[in-house]
Amino acid sequence: MIDSLAMTTTTTTQPSDSAAAPTPTPVPVTDVPAVVDETARLLTEHYVFPDVAEQLAALLRRRLSEGAYDVPTAEELGALVTADLQSLNGDLHLRLAYHPEKVPQGRGEAALAKMRREFEASLGGVPRVQLLTGGTALLELAPALFPLEWSAEPLSAALTLVARADALILDLRGNRGGDPDTVAFVCSHLLDERTHLNTMYAREGDRYDQSWTQPHVPGPRFGGSKPLHVLTGPDTFSAAEELAYDLQQLGRAALVGEPTRGGAHPREGWTVHPNLEATIPVGRAINPVSGTNWEGTGVLPDVPCEAGEALDRSLALLHD
Repeated sequence: MIDSLAMTTTTTTQPSDSAAAPTPTPVPVTDVPAVVDETARLLTEHYVFPDVAEQLAALLRRRLSEGAYDVPTAEELGALVTADLQSLNGDLHLRLAYHPEKVPQGRGEAALAKMRREFEASLGGVPRVQLLTGGTALLELAPALFPLEWSAEPLSAALTLVARADALILDLRGNRGGDPDTVAFVCSHLLDERTHLNTMYAREGDRYDQSWTQPHVPGPRFGGSKPLHVLTGPDTFSAAEELAYDLQQLGRAALVGEPTRGGAHPREGWTVHPNLEATIPVGRAINPVSGTNWEGTGVLPDVPCEAGEALDRSLALLHD
């Protein structure tokens, strides 16, 4: 069991109303061919693997001609198209995502709007900072690694608090991804020297962009020598997987828990219907140590155990 000593954030749940919440009104989709054709066009123009994009675009158009997408609602169409998009290579970032609220226009705007709501509701992505028994600090980052221009302040405050701990447990079990710049910011507090973390290949411009830790951070570092564990699970995804993978490949952290979901391709989003967003991977990660990434396999823990038991297992290892 965890012996909680200090620095705990909590939330209070209000009693629910006796009346059940109203059932959302289904959102109609009146021009299925236009939605599917635009999704196929964006796929061939932007997907990081052009040959796969051509095959998937042909699949979508064939399925459209067969009547497979003759459904009345945007949610049903999104689910059917997503299943087909992921049928060839299992890319979990490749989706026709349904949003109950209207999707803002513009590249990437839908994801940002959703993340902003989550940011405001999660203490800036740092819902838990806690001092545990034996001088070990627990830092939970969830539900996302928000854009650094939003999250630098709450992250700096939390990382400054845990810098004085004897050991650190970084909990990413509920983190669904986010901003690679935020990954580098967190890693900058956990390493001593400026370090190459990742290289991202982008189809647009056929370019390679490197990600490095920052030479300076706004406060003390936890540093690169004290014990560090990272908790992972099946909900750990995308940029959160990169954070875990980077630290593991550098030999900086031990990963405890379950394998992660396996999404290593950064994606962009385009509005193709008032409630549908085509999310298309535009690049791929290349780790400088392994020369590869975690796409499809997930990040494998060093200490496998049930995700729900990972914190207790980590504490037992640190204090053994």
